Formats: sequence, C-alpha cells, structure tokens
Amino acid sequence: MGTGNPVIWYYDTALLVSLLLTGIYMFRWHKHFDTHITLVYALVPVINLGYSLMAHSTGLEELIAADKFTFIAGCFLELNMLLVVCSLCEVRISRFLKVLLYVFSSAVFLSAMTIGKGTGFYEKVGMDTLYGLPQLDKQYGWMHSVFIAMVLLYYVLSLCVILYSLVRKNQISRKILVLLILPEIFATIAFFAGRRWIRGIELIPAAFVIAQAVYLVIASRISLYDVEDTAVDSLAQNGETGFIAIDFGNHYLGSNEAAREIFPAINNLTVDLSVKRSRSFAELILPKLERYREDNTKKQSNYEKDGRFYMISVAPLISGKREKGYQLTVTDNTRDQAYIRMIQEYNDNLNRQVEEKTAHIVEMHDRLIMSMATMVESRDNSTGGHIRRTSEGVRILLDEMKKDQETEMTESFRKKLIKAAPMHDLGKIAVDDRILRKPGRFEPDEYEQMKAHAAEGARIVHEILKDTDDDEFHLIAENVAHYHHERWDGSGYPEGLKGGEIPREARIMAIADVYDALVSKRVYKDRMSFEKADEIMMGGMGTQFDPALEEIYVRARPRLEEYYSGLEKKETEGKTAPGGE
Repeated sequence: MGTGNPVIWYYDTALLVSLLLTGIYMFRWHKHFDTHITLVYALVPVINLGYSLMAHSTGLEELIAADKFTFIAGCFLELNMLLVVCSLCEVRISRFLKVLLYVFSSAVFLSAMTIGKGTGFYEKVGMDTLYGLPQLDKQYGWMHSVFIAMVLLYYVLSLCVILYSLVRKNQISRKILVLLILPEIFATIAFFAGRRWIRGIELIPAAFVIAQAVYLVIASRISLYDVEDTAVDSLAQNGETGFIAIDFGNHYLGSNEAAREIFPAINNLTVDLSVKRSRSFAELILPKLERYREDNTKKQSNYEKDGRFYMISVAPLISGKREKGYQLTVTDNTRDQAYIRMIQEYNDNLNRQVEEKTAHIVEMHDRLIMSMATMVESRDNSTGGHIRRTSEGVRILLDEMKKDQETEMTESFRKKLIKAAPMHDLGKIAVDDRILRKPGRFEPDEYEQMKAHAAEGARIVHEILKDTDDDEFHLIAENVAHYHHERWDGSGYPEGLKGGEIPREARIMAIADVYDALVSKRVYKDRMSFEKADEIMMGGMGTQFDPALEEIYVRARPRLEEYYSGLEKKETEGKTAPGGE
C-alpha cells in the first residue's frame, strides 16, 4: 500500500475494503441469494484493483492496462446492479432481453479494450500527471459516447423500476426498496463527479464500496422475506425433518443426517447408484414412488418405527426449471398420530355409548310395538300366539330364501321384515269387538268392516314410524300391514293389487299368515292337519300366493311342521301337567 501519497492510500484502502466486504459476503453466502448480487461482489474488487493499479502505474502501457479494468464498472457492474433491482422488485426480464443487454455491454467493453490501439473509444491517448499521480491524456471517440449513454440507461432503468415498485407493489419490502436506491444514487454522483477529478480522486471506488455495504444489508434481509426458502432452511436445520433425493432411475442422490438417523439403511447406499443396493430401504421407498408415479395426488404415507410414526411425503425434485427426480420429506408425526388415536378412541367410546343408547331406545320401541300387537291380538278370537308364530314362520321362509343363490335379498331386508312381521294386524284395533270376536262366518257388511283393518293398520304403522330414521324399516312395516291380504291374481284386498304390484315383503307375510291360520286352533275351528294345510297352500300358488315363492315354501315346510308340532306338544304337555286343564 502506498503511504507517501494520500490519494494512493485512498485507492489501496478502497481495494482492501472491497475485498474484505466480498469475503464477508462469501462467508454469509446463501444458495438462495440472487446471482447478480454475487456478480456485483466479484466485480467491485476487480474495478478497484484497476484504480489502484492506475495510481501505481509508472508508464503509459501500465496506465492503459489499468484503465481497461475500470471499464468493467460501467459495462458490467451497472448492468448487474440493474438486474439485481429487477430481481428483488420482481420485475421479470425475458431471457432474450438479458442476453441482448449482455451482448450490448460486451460490445462496449470490447471497444474499450482497443484503447491505445484503435480510435473508436479514445481517438488519442497519452500520459500526464495530476497532483503527482499518473493519468491518461485522452480524446474521447464515438464509442465513449455510447458508453456514457449505456451507463445512463442502466441508472435510469434501475431508478424507474424502484419507483414503480414503491408505488405499485405492496408485497416488496419498503426497506429493500429504500436500500436499493442508495447504491444507484452514490454510483450516479460518483460517475459524473469523478469525471472532473476532485483533487485527483475518483469517487467511483468509494461509491462501489458503499454499494457493497448496502448489498450486505439487503442480502441479510432477503432470506427473511423469502418465506418458502426460510421454511425449507428451518426444516433442514432443526434436525427433525429428513430429506432424501432420488432420480427418475431410482438412483440415490443424497440425504441429510436426520433422514439417515430415521433410515440407517441409507448409510449403505452410494451416491449415483441404485437404491436397490439396500433391500430394506428399496422395499420401503420404491412402492411409494411407484404409487406417486401412477397418481401424483398420492403424495403421503405413514411409516412406523420403534413406536414412532413418520409421515413420508413425495414431491418433484426440481433442478433449475426441470424435474430431475423425487424429493422425499420425512417428518416425525408421532404427536399428531397420538392425538388422532386419542380422538379416535374418544369417538369410538362415544359411538359405543350412542349405539348402546340407541339399542336401548330401539328395544323399548320394539317392546311397545309388540305390546300393542299383543293387545290387539288379545281382542281377536284366536287362541293367542298368532304374532309370535307368524314372525317365526316369516323367519323360516327367509332362512330358506337366504340359501337360494338366485334370490336377491339383503341381510338388512331380512332382519327388518322379521321385526315388522308382528305389526301386520295392528289395524284390527279399529275393528269393533262384535265383529272381531264373532265365532262364526262374517256377514258381507261385517266382512267389509273386517277388511278395513289392512288400510287402518298401514295408517297406524305410518303414524308410529313417521319420525324414525330407518326409512327402509318404515316402508317394509307399512307394506306388510297394508298388503298382506292381497292375492297374486288380484282378488285380494284392500287395493286389489296383482302380481308384482304387491310388495315382496307382503307376499312373504301372506304365506306365513295363511299357513298359521290353517294349522292353528281357533275358537271357531280345530287345527288342520299339515297334509290338508299343505294341499291348500300348494293349491293357492299362482292364485293367492306368488308362484316364485312356491319352491321356498316347499323347502321351508319341514321346518314349519317341526315348529308347529313342537308348539302342539308343549300345549299338550301343559294340559296334562298337574294344575293343567
């Protein structure tokens, strides 16, 4: 460093400070910093080196060579400062325009490289001294005017972009915008004031050193404002989130320490070689990648290890603007899974309590319906038990239907029809006792009143079940009460429905109802033999009953006869027992 002349000391100090600031920047450098900021830090020491060399020059050739260094400032440094401004202000410049600007700046710089040999930039050049320092005695050529115009253009464009962002872009940090203005102002003042040589000192080296200091502040804040990069860095540094990179050929590209702790098998992998070299790791990861390839919405999956739960997320691995493979992110999800399990257990307990309460309510509801049906039955002239017997008859028929592969019947339908069977005669509650309990045949007008019980039963069932949430059961029970006296040939009541117009549940109920009436004892008749009852039932197939149910009835007949024989045996034993009739 020159100490005899304060001007030389100034240039040498500017060079050293610029190198120091560049070193600080490189130490704090982050991969997300704008490339053009990095170029600014690379170019400023080169420019200041040119000014320092000029101050130490002893001949014309050395002076010309040093002067050429300084033109890097106007030709490339100012361009990169413009691009920094555009990038931070999120003003997009097309690639074509960038290339055009670099070509333009390069053309001007190449022209400056002809100093001392050509006349385009300097028409004439010689050596002189000012305040004891060497300087070029020059006459400017036409390319120098182009150079001045280019520098002015870059300054003006930078200021326009900053002012535009201040007015129109509220997502750009005001602090960043203010900081961006400072280097432009200092550089403009230094460039034009320096042309007049203030006591032999060029202000440009100091201006660019100040610009470096300002850009250090800007760089430190860039990471704070880039939320996406900040989030990624935070995840990567906290030691809890694992990252694994795999290319499209399933070659391992790398991972962080957290990932290797979660999957120790990664330590057996080699960069650029297939993940299949670790069988356990490949069996875990490759199916997840394959599933993501088939459907990129299936990004996440769970993995459990040593009592901990991990969420594995697959995303594209982006390099530049192209996808190069897959980025797997592994996060510890144990706390969330424990919370989910706690919620699930709470919901299961709640559902269990609701189911128990619901079952209790349903049971009370069923008992109420059965009590009503029993009350109605107690007014009838049967010997009792009709409800219980017909319900069992329906169950036996449905059991046979369930065995038939060609019969389409859900388990829900089966259970609900068995439950609805006791309600089929509820309408008899509206029939006068004189008619209901008559021991002989009905007169025509009495029979008409008796037939009204079907429609009345449907009305009663509808009122009882109108608020139930089980629409299927409501419909089955109402149909059973309404249509169990309809006949296949259309001669039944109350609507005279024919064939398939009769709901299936009513057709099944009809068989159980008539069979019970035939083989059961009533006050006005004795029980009929199974053979005679079967003859009547078979004779009614296709006229009174659905012919498609004939085979079902035939298969169910042995069980029906066994059931009714058992009832008869119990009844007989009850009468012969002590205290019996």
